[in-house]
Amino acid sequence: SGLTLVYEEDMLGTAGTLLKNSHFFGGEPLMLIHADNLSRFDVAAFIERHRGRPANCEITMMTFETSTPESCGIVELDGCGIVKAFHEKVASPPSNLANGAVYILEPSIFQFLKGMGKDFIDFSTDVLPRFLGKIYTFHNGTYHRDIGTPESYRQALLDFAEDGIRPAKV
Repeated sequence: SGLTLVYEEDMLGTAGTLLKNSHFFGGEPLMLIHADNLSRFDVAAFIERHRGRPANCEITMMTFETSTPESCGIVELDGCGIVKAFHEKVASPPSNLANGAVYILEPSIFQFLKGMGKDFIDFSTDVLPRFLGKIYTFHNGTYHRDIGTPESYRQALLDFAEDGIRPAKV
C-alpha cells in the first residue's frame, strides 16, 4: 500500500501514461480518475455496476447531471445505459447528462492502446470515441463537480461548507 509517484519528462496524455505504466495494474481492472474533479459516490456500487456490465463493454463511465452542459462532454445513452454518442462542449447540447471523467477499465484496454502504435494517447479524444457502444455507465447522483478553474473550486468550497466539510482553501 501507499502512494507511487511517476514523473513524466515528456507528457504522454492520460492513456499514454496508463500504457507506459501498465505493469503497475497487474492485469486487473483499474479506476481512472481525472484529478480536476471532486466527487462523492458509492465506490462499491460503481464497482458492482461495472461487474454487471453488458459483455461487450470494456469501460464503465461515471455520469452526472450538470448545470452547465455547454461546458461539458455530454453523453447520449441507449436504453441499456451504454454510451451511443458524445457531444463535446457544444452550444446546444441535447441534455445535461455529462461524462464525469471517472472510469473503470478492463485490462483489455491495454491491447487497444498498444495497437495504436504511439506514445502520446489522449483518453478523451483518442480512446473514448473508438469505444462508442462499448462504454457502460454509472450515474453519480450524489455529488460531482469539475474543480479545474478557481471559480468552480470556490463553488465546491461553498458546497462542502454547507455540509460542514472543510477542504483546503486556495
